Amino acid sequence: MGIKYTPWRMRYIKRGENSAEGCVFCAMATADGTDDAERLVLYRGQYCFVVMNLYPYNTAHLMVVPYLHVADLATLDRAVANELFYITQQSVGILQTEYAPHGFNLGMNLGRVAGAGIADHLHMHIVPRWNGDTNFMPVIGDTKLIPEALDETYARLRPHFAALSSASAQSAQPDDAPRTASE
Repeated sequence: MGIKYTPWRMRYIKRGENSAEGCVFCAMATADGTDDAERLVLYRGQYCFVVMNLYPYNTAHLMVVPYLHVADLATLDRAVANELFYITQQSVGILQTEYAPHGFNLGMNLGRVAGAGIADHLHMHIVPRWNGDTNFMPVIGDTKLIPEALDETYARLRPHFAALSSASAQSAQPDDAPRTASE
């Protein structure tokens, strides 16, 4: 297998997935926002936030994540579900403007057997796709090439998400408050 050096990823590898720290999405959800750039959080809505994937399938691979720690889509509160899809729409529009992809893969992996890396906290993946973005490297070389560093992608996307105000996101949403798991 060929070796491609990506030293910028070492800080994420060292951070690791430590179960003692709890859910990585919940840690982002409860953070005060001062380290959003380090965590690659691009936007915070009322019920959901947008974060870049640390291990992207493609450049600008985003995730829309509810603040509420929930795995079951069927029990997701309507207000949260509405905002999740609204922010997904807005994110696709931002990616179309900034990157002009030829298509998108959108989806959720619900449950470990469905491929969820973080199975206990559902999230929507947004993966931009371009003609020719798949080549021989993953098949023959067992190596995926991402042509842009995460910090560069963040710098390109952050101004677009800064312009996406919480007020405009909520104008399309019902005023229902999300229910907790105990309700």
